[in-house]
Amino acid sequence: MNHPAFQREFRVGADHPSLPGHFPGSPLVPGVILLEQVALALHDWRGERLARVLEAKFVAPLLPEQQAQVALTEANGRVRFEIRRGDDLLARGSIEGTT
Repeated sequence: MNHPAFQREFRVGADHPSLPGHFPGSPLVPGVILLEQVALALHDWRGERLARVLEAKFVAPLLPEQQAQVALTEANGRVRFEIRRGDDLLARGSIEGTT
């Protein structure tokens, strides 16, 4: 990804209500929660709501309590996102927002 236009750090607590049902005994942060973080970043950056996920690829898991970062850039009229844990890519894709 080119230099991000916007970045936001996040951590999903071990007490998050989605975790008990998402692989009991070995919880992973669900993809929908990662996309929620993308939506929050879009709102913080441009004051827009997430209208549509054009593409999303999840390549590595995020565990509860791990620190991660959403980075957003704009290219060719689309907002691209990456979610990373340190240097590790967790997810990437593109979205559209609306006011």
